[in-house]
Amino acid sequence: MSEPYSRRAPGAVSTAPAPGAAGVVEFLDRVDHAVATALSANPDAADVSRDGWRVLLMLARGTGRSMGEIAGHTALPAPTATRIVDRLVSLQLAYRSADPLDRRRVVVHLAAEGRGVVESVCGRVQRMLAPRRGTAPVAEHLSTMPGGGIPGPRTHRI
Repeated sequence: MSEPYSRRAPGAVSTAPAPGAAGVVEFLDRVDHAVATALSANPDAADVSRDGWRVLLMLARGTGRSMGEIAGHTALPAPTATRIVDRLVSLQLAYRSADPLDRRRVVVHLAAEGRGVVESVCGRVQRMLAPRRGTAPVAEHLSTMPGGGIPGPRTHRI
């Protein structure tokens, strides 16, 4: 954010955001607000944290995931990821099983109740973000994001 002219240092150059960046940031802020609203409005998801929501979304995109995969994809430390999964299991939104190929490895799966929460929250967010007159469609905002709007795993350095 640029400061008013009177507060800037002499010779300081004010830079404007890259074309489209402000729109993408505004859109992401709307998405963040829509997710928070949808989570709080869903009684089955009332006790799900934002990190818990990210884990539920990850589990919804495939079959079981190991704790290492969950921690890596969500950029959470392993103990935090374990606590989040513990919470999701206690809420009956996810369940654990032993890996059939390596019995020492635990695999986390999305429970039927968890799938219902994901579908409900995603549906509500989609309705909240439906294109309105004078706004760009979701796909247009995503296409301006780096990588074409396809989010990948986040990296985290400690």
